[in-house]
Amino acid sequence: MSGSAAWPDATGHFGPYGGRFVPETLVHALDQLTSEYARARSDPAFEQELAATLRDFAGRPTPLQLAPRFSEQAGCRVFLKREDLLHTGAHKINNTVGQCLLACRMGKPRVIAETGAGQHGVATAAAAARFGLECTVYMGCEDARRQHLNVERMKLLGAEVREVDAGSRTLKDAINEALRDWVTRVRDTHYVLGSVLGPHPFPMMVRDFHRVIGEEARTQFAAQAGGLPDVLVACVGGGSNAIGLFHAFLGDARVRKVGVEAGGLGLASGKHAARIPEHSVGVLHGTRTLVLQDDHGMIRETHSISAGLDYPALGPEHAWLADQGLAEYSIATDQEALDAFQALSRLEGILPALETAHALAWVLREGGKLGRDARVVVNLSGRGDKDVNEVLRVLGKTG
Repeated sequence: MSGSAAWPDATGHFGPYGGRFVPETLVHALDQLTSEYARARSDPAFEQELAATLRDFAGRPTPLQLAPRFSEQAGCRVFLKREDLLHTGAHKINNTVGQCLLACRMGKPRVIAETGAGQHGVATAAAAARFGLECTVYMGCEDARRQHLNVERMKLLGAEVREVDAGSRTLKDAINEALRDWVTRVRDTHYVLGSVLGPHPFPMMVRDFHRVIGEEARTQFAAQAGGLPDVLVACVGGGSNAIGLFHAFLGDARVRKVGVEAGGLGLASGKHAARIPEHSVGVLHGTRTLVLQDDHGMIRETHSISAGLDYPALGPEHAWLADQGLAEYSIATDQEALDAFQALSRLEGILPALETAHALAWVLREGGKLGRDARVVVNLSGRGDKDVNEVLRVLGKTG
């Protein structure tokens, strides 16, 4: 894995990916954020407040749980890293707490965020309320329809929710509007970007705030099962929950790291959000990475049953890990994810997020090939309360 801990380089690049492609207006804000982040991570007071808030407010550490009945169906031993048990219901709170603390340090009284599945929006609203910050969240109209419960949760937490009725009306368009907002109010506003995306230092910073997932999982697995797991599995939209799990194991070549993208209606249909298979390099939302684009370089519309995976670009570090062979990437279709959602619910009494269900679907499909003794850790990145209405609608059990 040589040298991976040093990535990104000083310019924010992971090999050919990453960097900064932004209007001049944002350069100072990004420089300020980069400097403040470096100072914060070397400040014991910041580290102590972050750790205390994650423990007392967010609910860390989260358990690592063997799922015996799901394991029986999958054909391998499955352990669940229970990020769904965190406050607000997903891993997203790790990052929003860290970034809202940085906003306070920079003296910025307002934060903005984008959200797809709504979990990052809820987590930002909760962290903003905790630290007394004004909060505005951008969300595509289609995602707001699919995730109405999370829209109301954000409002109850004191955030203003601005629905975006442009383009595909999903996550890509919400990020577009959030960036426009940030350009106009950069002096008093910090953008709490929700995944390992965007211009430097966001991919590095968001990764670092989520590394706690893998660090805990490594220690817990050694205590419960002994040694290291054979396989790590996580869903990949932008890729924050996956990089959070993978990073503590990147030096262990024998531990497979599998990221699962949204296969939608199948790759042949064109209605999916799988960036790795096409391996098309482009620039979106301030970073160079793998994107879904047409022959003219125009960003294509994506599709996924899960709002949080419905995004045309991949986090640049994931693109680099794929190129280096340090992680592998697969897909799960809408139907496979829906089946896995129902399987975990009925076998283990846990409703997973539809995003997480893609990782579970890979395990159900591939577990038999791994063998009964294979030990697999799945990052259960979020809970599925938010998805109940959409699942019932797709299953035809509600109007």
